[in-house]
Amino acid sequence: MKQSKGRIFTTHTGSLPRPQHLTEILGSLALGQPVDQAALEAIASRSTIDILKKQADSGIDIVNSGEQSRTSFSTYITQRMSGFGGSWTRRGHKDQNEFPNIARPRVVQIMQDVPQCIGPLEYNRLELAEKELDSLLTGITKSRTSPQDVFMTAASPGIIALTMGNAYYSSHNEYVMALAEEMRKEYELIANRGVVLQLDCPDLAMERHVDYQDESIEVFQELVSLHITAINQALRNIPREQVRLHVCWGNSEGPHHYDVPLKDILPLIYKADVGGLVMEMANPRHAHEYKVYQEHPLPEHMVLVAGVIDTKTNYVEHPEVVADRLRLAIDATGGDPTRVMAGTDCGFDTSAGSNRVDKDIVWLKLAAMSEGASIASHSYTW
Repeated sequence: MKQSKGRIFTTHTGSLPRPQHLTEILGSLALGQPVDQAALEAIASRSTIDILKKQADSGIDIVNSGEQSRTSFSTYITQRMSGFGGSWTRRGHKDQNEFPNIARPRVVQIMQDVPQCIGPLEYNRLELAEKELDSLLTGITKSRTSPQDVFMTAASPGIIALTMGNAYYSSHNEYVMALAEEMRKEYELIANRGVVLQLDCPDLAMERHVDYQDESIEVFQELVSLHITAINQALRNIPREQVRLHVCWGNSEGPHHYDVPLKDILPLIYKADVGGLVMEMANPRHAHEYKVYQEHPLPEHMVLVAGVIDTKTNYVEHPEVVADRLRLAIDATGGDPTRVMAGTDCGFDTSAGSNRVDKDIVWLKLAAMSEGASIASHSYTW
């Protein structure tokens, strides 16, 4: 993955708004209803071209497909891997359980009533990942854009294991390691095409107030360590500089007062064999935690994509606010602007139709991020 050069580069976390007709098809797919796969791919490819143009117009340097063809950032894998079936109801977030009026029923249905693992896992539809990559790479040519770099997201073994319950393997350990071995196929496919791999790992933070809300912090830290081990196993054939890892506390608009503090997990996250971290830093519950990077310095081989845009609010951040957040991140990580990029806290449409930010406002926010990165860039000698 590239480092900022001459100015602070901009990127984002993955999912971007989908057109309404595409959202409707993906919603049907998520609910197990039949869809025309060829039509889905064609619509998603056209939407990817449009998304690439909009990223370029907004000043985004390191781009992706916006996850246009996926039902969600994690459940898409059930369309590619055998061994899943039936359904189970995933446990809700502890803060949202206390304040149920903030829940969004359709999104809750899609993300909680999901398949579970009922048999041996096998990633047997790798051609779907290949088509998604083809759509992204040909889309760059067709959109006539020239990004600094290209990335593609993939769900981590840990978030898949905790999203899709285990009714087959003898233990969570066995389940997550089996997922690591199968997901390795997708990870290596992405890397072998010269695309930066981004692993989406909300399990490393969010699960503290979901599946592990009643456990001690020590038990949760053991889970984080196990999931990092699974990640490293899956990445064993990929150079770490080609991988970045995204951690978040959940892309939900709620109180977040049960979120695990960053200081309790960051040293464990550093053990991931990756070249960069994509971290929430604009989230009002965690905006103060840039200080944690002073206590636990960013490893020399890593870059930081600092979340300077909140993906849960329709406020458009002022570019000066973005610039201030970037300066704080750079100062906290040693003062080298080449090791920091501007990014978003999470995706804007992590499940089809889940977007909390108006589809048009998304692009205003990303443009403000780009302007803020330009302002902050002038604070440093390159």
